[in-house]
Amino acid sequence: MNDEPLLLGTDIGTQGTKTLLVDLKGHTIASALQEYGFLQPRPLWAEQWPDVWLEAVCATVRRVLQQAQIDPVRIIGWAISGLYGGSGIPVDREMGPLRPCLIWMDRRATQEVKWVQDHMDLDKLFRITGNIVDTYYGFTKILWIKNKEAEIWRRIYKLVPPNSYVIYKLTGELAIDYSSAGNIGGIFDLHQRRWSKELLQELGIPLQMMPERLVASSEIVGHLTREGAELTGLWERMPIVAGGVDAAVATFSAGAFEVGDHVAMVGTSMCWGVIHEGERLSPELVSMPYVAFPEQKIYTWGGAATAGAVARWFRDQFGQLEIEAAAKTGIDPFTLLDLEAEQVPPGAEGLLALPHFMGERAPLWDSAARGTVLGLTLYHTRAHLFRALLEGVAYGLRHCTEVGQKLGFPLREACILVGGAAKSRLWTQILTNVTGYAMRTVRGGGEAALGDAFLAGIGVGVFKDYREIQNWLNFEDPTQPCSELHALYTNFFQLYLQTHQNLRDVMKGLAKA
Repeated sequence: MNDEPLLLGTDIGTQGTKTLLVDLKGHTIASALQEYGFLQPRPLWAEQWPDVWLEAVCATVRRVLQQAQIDPVRIIGWAISGLYGGSGIPVDREMGPLRPCLIWMDRRATQEVKWVQDHMDLDKLFRITGNIVDTYYGFTKILWIKNKEAEIWRRIYKLVPPNSYVIYKLTGELAIDYSSAGNIGGIFDLHQRRWSKELLQELGIPLQMMPERLVASSEIVGHLTREGAELTGLWERMPIVAGGVDAAVATFSAGAFEVGDHVAMVGTSMCWGVIHEGERLSPELVSMPYVAFPEQKIYTWGGAATAGAVARWFRDQFGQLEIEAAAKTGIDPFTLLDLEAEQVPPGAEGLLALPHFMGERAPLWDSAARGTVLGLTLYHTRAHLFRALLEGVAYGLRHCTEVGQKLGFPLREACILVGGAAKSRLWTQILTNVTGYAMRTVRGGGEAALGDAFLAGIGVGVFKDYREIQNWLNFEDPTQPCSELHALYTNFFQLYLQTHQNLRDVMKGLAKA
């Protein structure tokens, strides 16, 4: 029927924004992706101006409308998720950005971490927030701005996550969802689901800098203004729903709700996560309220800071032939790179890569970690290196699953894989054989934008229960592990851990240099 209601979901990623238009059964009507980069003023620094995100959101929505050729009034709701915004965007009273946002990937706040370690009760910090201190967390990045950019600090009105900023620009309403607030770390009370006045005071961060309105990811934040409608091509007063942190929304898009469910999102970064109700909080992993049932459920995860980012780096630096071939044939450059890497035996013929190109988060927790390639000989080719990088990310995933096992999570035999890696047959098989877990992928691709569309449906009332998203999902037959290759990769995995440990001091020396 040409008057069937539709839902819109948009995910603002670190290296691209994607928008999906779906019907009430979860079928994709149209989709659009816009890529961009981030700023790196120095090694291990990473920041972005927020108007890049706003422009990409509006552009992908306009392209989706153009593709679908539908009356925009059929779209009854829209939710927007985003990358973890680190410090948040420092804005003035007119909500104008004062500087680029220090995103999750940024690692500059090493002195601030040391100060927290020396001056605060770390057990209390973990007890209240469910998290530890590291340059990954937003509260250390906020302290960096306070310590290093005093003039900007004096002018800050609010610190706003990426999706909250875009929603404000489209609706005039400011709110922060629970997952985005929890992922900031050190200033959010994970148990009370509110800002911790006690920790804010100890850190010297004014409470008024944080958005006052804390909401569920499925709550309507506001309605599209006339200006927002002009920017997007949508209808004025259309409801916009909060969304959440992209990794958690991607996990939700795979239908994960129970303790045994585990999902690996492999996009720009890799986040492997599990759902629980607070019984297995650990300083080894990151925890935040889940985007579904946020008052009860917690999303706990570990990962690799650079996963798809490493593959994209390789494509951009060494894949000019594939990029040129793609322009002529229409075949994705990554597909061509995969075909070359498939000719390389598992283990890349003795090549081992540590994919820590921007430090590393949970469970490795090493902000000085560096990308490393060990075992190079004159025999090795680009294809060997590309395969070794894919395998390195897989070792990071195995590290996460082993920590999850150690913490007592009853992990199911199959891990659900979402994100860009799920589109790669080669990478999916590598992840399967390295971890020993079968990999289930959603037919048509499970991803954050799909989860956003469903959250929009919850917000406007067309769905009554989060679990109804499972009606949208059809899974491909799981990729099964090969016991012989799993044994081979187990040896490489031990070398992966050993190599990082042996080079830890060297990496710190390089960071200081």
